[in-house]
Amino acid sequence: MIMRKAVTWSYFVGSALSSYLGPALTTVIFVRLAPAGTAALRIWTGALVLAVWRRPWRTLRDAGPVGRRMILAWGAVLALLNIAFYQAIAILPLGTVAAIEFLPVIGLATFGARTPRNLAAVLAVAVGVVVLTDARLAGAPLGFLFAFADALMFALYIVVAHRAARHLPGRLGGIDGLAAAMLVACVVTVPFAARDVVPALAGPRSLAAAIGVGVASVLPYVCDQMAMARMARSTYALLLSLLPATATVVGVVVLRQLPSLSEIIGLTAVVLGVAVHEHGPDAEMSSEEPATVEEADPAAPASADLVGS
Repeated sequence: MIMRKAVTWSYFVGSALSSYLGPALTTVIFVRLAPAGTAALRIWTGALVLAVWRRPWRTLRDAGPVGRRMILAWGAVLALLNIAFYQAIAILPLGTVAAIEFLPVIGLATFGARTPRNLAAVLAVAVGVVVLTDARLAGAPLGFLFAFADALMFALYIVVAHRAARHLPGRLGGIDGLAAAMLVACVVTVPFAARDVVPALAGPRSLAAAIGVGVASVLPYVCDQMAMARMARSTYALLLSLLPATATVVGVVVLRQLPSLSEIIGLTAVVLGVAVHEHGPDAEMSSEEPATVEEADPAAPASADLVGS
């Protein structure tokens, strides 16, 4: 049991560390690329890596009508999430965008909070995110518009990706679905960024960098799927409150974005909220194999598994 929990947490830590490190490095490498082009490059190269690894056309073939609709929705969310995120961090600091991105996640965590201790934890996290947001809530209205669009897509990503991790068929479950969804995301991003990506593929050095971006792009999504398949969605949603802190650290190290005193206070409240959160008996996913789409009830609402199994 201890070993299984350690493995589950290692997947989450891998996702947290790579979620913002990859985008920050992408932004540094492709400094002359427009935000939409950077987002599309990340999706396209990531889709290529997953296609070679998982052969997603097999998942599309075997998923069935319900599974294909899930994959289409997942792919559209991935595309819009990345585009909104890169547009936002082109204007706002990475830590601020991450904090705003987490606001809808508070709702998911609150839905799954069943004890006063958990409600207190969610309240502490909410206060911390508000402090982080207020620390820089001045000017750049377009940046905040993209940041809140990114937040909406992030919440949808958690819902769709968690459901896919439990119900999509395949030897690696949600990872196979992720590979198929990335192909869909490639198509969705074409109208937004096809022309912007061409300059990044002009030479061997750029191509090598693009491949590195693809590998870095795949890692957080794969870690997400491995963690989501083992955690209740409410637990996973609250743990994601660590991401603003992670993003701020990455912003300092990679982008030289130093946090203010207010931001440090907000980050401290977020981390304390995570520490207070109580993991009840329903916090871990069942060790049984997840049901496939065909075994799931297609009429069941998407929110049916918000609090885990």
